[in-house]
Amino acid sequence: MSEKSLSLADLAALVEGEIVGDGGVMITGFAPLETAERGDISFLVKAGLADSLAAFKGSAVIVPMAVEEAPVPLIRVKDPYLASASIHTLLLKKIFLAKGVHERAWVGKDTSIPQEITIAPLASVGERVKLGERVTIESGVVVGDDVEIGDDTILKANVTVGDGCIIGKKVILHSGTVIGSDGYGYATDSRGFHVKRPQVGIVRIDDDVEIGANCCVDRAAYGVTWIKSGTKIDNLVQVGHNVVVGENSLIVAQVGIAGSTILGRNVVLGGQVGLAGHIELGNGVMVAAQSGVHNDQKDGARIGGSPAIPIKQFVRAATQFGKLAEMGRDLKKVKKAVAELTSQERQIVPGEKND
Repeated sequence: MSEKSLSLADLAALVEGEIVGDGGVMITGFAPLETAERGDISFLVKAGLADSLAAFKGSAVIVPMAVEEAPVPLIRVKDPYLASASIHTLLLKKIFLAKGVHERAWVGKDTSIPQEITIAPLASVGERVKLGERVTIESGVVVGDDVEIGDDTILKANVTVGDGCIIGKKVILHSGTVIGSDGYGYATDSRGFHVKRPQVGIVRIDDDVEIGANCCVDRAAYGVTWIKSGTKIDNLVQVGHNVVVGENSLIVAQVGIAGSTILGRNVVLGGQVGLAGHIELGNGVMVAAQSGVHNDQKDGARIGGSPAIPIKQFVRAATQFGKLAEMGRDLKKVKKAVAELTSQERQIVPGEKND
C-alpha cells in the first residue's frame, strides 16, 4: 500500500489520460484487477476484456481508448501498460530519509560525504571518493578509490565498484553486480603461455541506468567502457572491456558482449544473445533471443539465429528446420523409388528395343 493519496484527476494529468467518471476519487495504491480493493487503481491492456471489470472491487482502472464506459471510474490512455508503470512508480515513490554513515561502515580519507547520505553497516568506501546527494550504499558494498557517484544513485547489497569508475545520477546497481573488474585480455607467447594485458581504463555509467543482479561490466584496457543514459540491463549480463552501449538500450538476461563492440541507441538484445568483439550495431537494432552476432548491423536491423541473419529469413529457416525429419523420410522414399527404376532398367533383355 502506498503512503500517498492522489486524485484520479492528478493521475490522469500525469499520463495525459482522459477521465471517465469521478475524477475526484482518491487513489492510495496499485493492484492487479483480481485483488484490487477500495483505494486501488489497476489497468486493463486489452479492450476486449472490458467485461471483466464488472467484478472489479477497486476504485479505478487504466484502460485503452477503445473502452468508453465501465462500472468504475476510468483513465483512458493510448498505452495502458506504460501509463500503469508511471502511476505505480509515483504511488511508490518515497521521500529520501538520510540515515548517515553507520558506525560499522568504513570510509577512506579525503572522501566527500554530503549531508543527505545513507551508508549501511559493513559497507566500504575508498579514498578520494565523490558522493552525490541522496546516495544509498547498502551493506556489503565495496567502492574503490577515486570513484564518482552521482545524486540519487542506489548501490544494492554486495555491489562492487572498482577504482576510478564514474557512476551517474539516478543509477540503480542491483545486488552482486561488479563494475570495473579487469577486462579479459591476454597475449599468447610461442610456448602457449597467456600473458595478461594490463587493464588500466575505467567504466563510465551515465544517468538513469539500471543494471540487474550479478552483472559484470569490465573496465577498459585503455580509455572507457561506457554505458550511456537510460539503458536498462537485466540480471547475469557480461559487458566486455571498451564496449559502448548507446542510450536507452535494453539488454535482457544472460547476454554476453565481447570487447570493443559498439551498440547504438535503442538497441534491444534478447536473452542469451552473444555479440562478437569489435563489431558495431546501429541505432534501433533488435536481436532475437539466443542469437549469435558476428558482424556489423545497420540501423533498424531485425536479426535472429546463430550466426544471425535477417529475422524474416531466420523465421522461414526455423520453420523448415522443424520439417527436416519429414523431409528426410520423403527423401528416403524418393531414393528407394529411383533405385527400383534403375534396377528395372538393368533387367531389360539385351537387344530388346525400348519404346
